[in-house]
Amino acid sequence: MDNNYEINKGTLALIPINDKITQIIELEDSFFVNCSVNKIIDNSCRSFGSSYLGRNEGTKTLLGVNYKVPIIISEAKSIIFFPTASPRCNKCCWISLNNIVNYKKENKKTVINFLNNKEIKLDISSFVIENQIYKATMLESKLRKLTLN
Repeated sequence: MDNNYEINKGTLALIPINDKITQIIELEDSFFVNCSVNKIIDNSCRSFGSSYLGRNEGTKTLLGVNYKVPIIISEAKSIIFFPTASPRCNKCCWISLNNIVNYKKENKKTVINFLNNKEIKLDISSFVIENQIYKATMLESKLRKLTLN
């Protein structure tokens, strides 16, 4: 098990197993790393020139939202991730906006379909996922407008 991972365009989701192990789901692979979800998010933000806190504050300013804030991992690569719960919660997963094809409600859970027909089932309401996708899409739209000017 590696302990160094950088989010890339093929990263679909980061799923916490516990506070020290994260399952990484990519387009072509799925594996575990010896690192917390929050550390992976922060390290990935830093490798693209900011920090999680910097990205978080930037999103709050751009969108005017304060809770379960989506973040831009990389502007240049248009990599945007959103949390499924408060990032302080140890069950918070981070999902890639850019790789979602669709999602559907299944009982009280939500199944998210990604490119390459991969899917994950999360113990989260479809309303929460829909709201998070909305916020992340708004962030993507603001980013696009900023880069066009």
